[in-house]
Amino acid sequence: MLRPEELGEGEREHWRELRARSAAPRNPFMEPEFTDVVGRVRPRARVAVLHDGGEAAGFLPYERGPLGQGRAIGLGVSDCQGAVLRRDLTPDLHELLRACSLSSFAFDNLEAGQGLFVPCAADEHATYVIDVEKGYEAYEDVLRDRSPKFLKTTLAKERRLGRRAGDVRFVFDERDPAALRTLMEWKSAQYRRTGRRDRFAQEWITRLVARLAETRAPGCTGTLSVLYADGRPVAAHFGLRSATVLACWFPAYDPDFAKYSPGLVLHLRMAEAAAAEGIGLLDMGRGPAEYKDSLKTGEMPVYEGAATRVGAGAALHWLGREPARRAHGFVRDRPRLASLAARTLRSAGRLRQS
Repeated sequence: MLRPEELGEGEREHWRELRARSAAPRNPFMEPEFTDVVGRVRPRARVAVLHDGGEAAGFLPYERGPLGQGRAIGLGVSDCQGAVLRRDLTPDLHELLRACSLSSFAFDNLEAGQGLFVPCAADEHATYVIDVEKGYEAYEDVLRDRSPKFLKTTLAKERRLGRRAGDVRFVFDERDPAALRTLMEWKSAQYRRTGRRDRFAQEWITRLVARLAETRAPGCTGTLSVLYADGRPVAAHFGLRSATVLACWFPAYDPDFAKYSPGLVLHLRMAEAAAAEGIGLLDMGRGPAEYKDSLKTGEMPVYEGAATRVGAGAALHWLGREPARRAHGFVRDRPRLASLAARTLRSAGRLRQS
């Protein structure tokens, strides 16, 4: 059991090799660099290193709370979670939890194919993806076939934005810190406006994003993409990318330009730039949204739940998370209730701002 910063370069390289051999997409949340940055802002972050035959054969990044309640590294913001294991390695789950001094290990975006933890999942969710492996033009062809009106309307709005607001310019990898601050301000306002918890009101998340914005590694590079009109940012997105996957994370736009759908235009330009960089997949994350339905080419499963072993910590985990998870699931599976809940959250957000 090590703190992330205690991992040697040899261990980190072995971690990368195990991910490269995996059949799963090379999601940057599963790379050692993400765990390392979380460790710098979350003091309880740890990595269990599994050995077999005298060599490192697996890694489990996690955070340990009171009474051994464990959670996936960066739980609450990380969009892909799990262990990094040699394909033929099948550790005993309860023995692994005991060795980590964990009574439970909670996850909410468990990667598909995680045979060690999937049997413990309570819910399966869809993460929405854009496949640009065959190039951006092929992706546009998919959109035209499936929803020709959507693509035509979005491109027309982009042209209208240029005519009425000024020259439209897109930067895939913007390095200006002011643009990142603008994005976080927009996103905080969006959270409050929709009655949701403001993630950027939590200092550790703000620090995490700031550090990741400076991270430059082949498997995990912080990427800020910005759509400008006449030199003014109108939409932006911060995410992480590897050589093959762009993990979409924090998108937002200036509400003053909402009629031009700048968020949709931004995503189209991100898909185009990603394809030009050789990135084949954009992962927009779990959670239904109208813009995701418009842009997606497919879906992949992710899982929510927890692995537990008998003890007080596991009971506390159940009491702390299961009632709320079940309530959310009950509402989510009933469209009328979900719509009512969304309207209630928006009303609460308006009252909070007034």
